[in-house]
Amino acid sequence: MGSSRRRERRGCPECGSARLRRVMSSFAVVESESSRIASFDASKPRDDSFYRDSRNVGLWAKKRAKEMGVDLGSKFEATVEKARSGKLIKEMT
Repeated sequence: MGSSRRRERRGCPECGSARLRRVMSSFAVVESESSRIASFDASKPRDDSFYRDSRNVGLWAKKRAKEMGVDLGSKFEATVEKARSGKLIKEMT
């Protein structure tokens, strides 16, 4: 029970230097699809980076369907997932 924790001096695995410094890495905040749909503004123009993110495929259609109270069904969901994964394009070629 009485084990004491000592700070172990570590060195750089590449050069062996003991002069190390902790650096906080960047991170991303994970958002659920429902919160992304809720915050999505269909009237705002988007830049190219928006369209490069596969999670945004089908977002506009889902937002509009939700606003109109329409259930697009499981076939639509399956098509969106295929498009997000790139399988839809492969099937078309």
